[in-house]
Amino acid sequence: MIFLYVFAFFVLFFLLLSIGYIIQHKMIHGSCGGLANAGIEKACTCEKPCFKRKIKNKIAELKNSHSNNSEQ
Repeated sequence: MIFLYVFAFFVLFFLLLSIGYIIQHKMIHGSCGGLANAGIEKACTCEKPCFKRKIKNKIAELKNSHSNNSEQ
């Protein structure tokens, strides 16, 4: 019976964690800041990036070009 209580507690705990993750729309990363702080630009090694990656790359490109233009 104790096993069922503990199992139910863990299921509830992970359910609440997943709801919090979905609501906040935050990326999961480690305490060090993830791959960006390790100097790795790209996590995937795909030759042809997916649609989501293309959008992220375009946004980053636009931010970089905007910051370069504002410095001049």
